Amino acid sequence: MSTYRRAYINGGTWFFTVNLLQRHQNDLLIRNIDPLRQTVNKVRAKYPFHIDAWVVLPDHIHCVWTLPPNDTDFSNRWRLIKSGFSRAMPNTEYRSKVRIKNGERGIWQRHYWEHFIRDDLDYQKHVDYVHVNPLKQGHVERVIDWPYSTFHRYVAKGIYPANWCGDINAIVDGDD
Repeated sequence: MSTYRRAYINGGTWFFTVNLLQRHQNDLLIRNIDPLRQTVNKVRAKYPFHIDAWVVLPDHIHCVWTLPPNDTDFSNRWRLIKSGFSRAMPNTEYRSKVRIKNGERGIWQRHYWEHFIRDDLDYQKHVDYVHVNPLKQGHVERVIDWPYSTFHRYVAKGIYPANWCGDINAIVDGDD
């Protein structure tokens, strides 16, 4: 069995990718965006963290968080978000014998990817990655068209222009 080694840094800023277990043709997260948002808000009320950037895609999440000073516990927050969301869903998913034996749901992959943000350039690259992902994944033709993203907040604050990363239609039409 693997032992996961995680760096725990007080007040750190982190990039995360969290995936559904069954990713292929699964839109569970966007179909259930309200229970996901409620769960995240409930966890943040008890265990605060700042959401620097967040995008919810049909089958996975990318986000950048900053923890409070003297706090390193992103693992517990993710455990609570994943379990709280799972409890809000009906028990209809396939579960392996191992998951049944362990009393686990079959919604989320057990682990997630985390990356400690090291400097301003690393931060900007990861925030950009979060926001461009719906376009990159082919869900929209313009970043601004994806509704489940903090990109809209960044536009409202003047950090990004509304046409950031361009418009696929304008690129395609220009190639005639």
